[in-house]
Amino acid sequence: MSEALRSALQFRALVRRFSRNRRGSAAVEFALIAPMFFALIFAIMETAMVFFAGQILETGTQDTARMLFTNQAQGNAWDQTAFNNDLCQRVQVLLDCTKVYTDVKSYPAGTPANLTDPINAQGQFVANFTYSPPPPNSSNIVVVRSYYQWPLFVTGLGYNIANIGSGTDNSKKLLAATAAFRVEPNGS
Repeated sequence: MSEALRSALQFRALVRRFSRNRRGSAAVEFALIAPMFFALIFAIMETAMVFFAGQILETGTQDTARMLFTNQAQGNAWDQTAFNNDLCQRVQVLLDCTKVYTDVKSYPAGTPANLTDPINAQGQFVANFTYSPPPPNSSNIVVVRSYYQWPLFVTGLGYNIANIGSGTDNSKKLLAATAAFRVEPNGS
């Protein structure tokens, strides 16, 4: 038998043994599936954090807006800083207070509320908000809105829930919370 034939037969036998050997197949299968599995896990975790942060912002906004609803903010002469500080105490467990934006607008009863979209046509956040609480002893309609730009990390893996800077390295999800109510009569 020639040396070339012997080498060919040995190579064939080696290939047959390799094809029957199953010891490393689990590792190879895991290596093929692992990137998709971890991308899914990270996407689920990021989505859960976004919803959790949104709920914290919503609850904090409702609780702080209640101070306007019950005339406590007006009675204590709250300005925008005092309003933001109260909101900050409620959301600081998860949100950076320096990045929370609030918009408080008061409308006389029967007047339509004119609310603008904080995301412009280019997909950027525009923060031009005001603080105009209702005057004391009024029955105005008040709309309180709070916003927070939540940074996203998993967008590079093909999962994108961004509504600010979508498709860029700086994409974010704008969390929004709104409370609308008519101020309680003061009773005086």
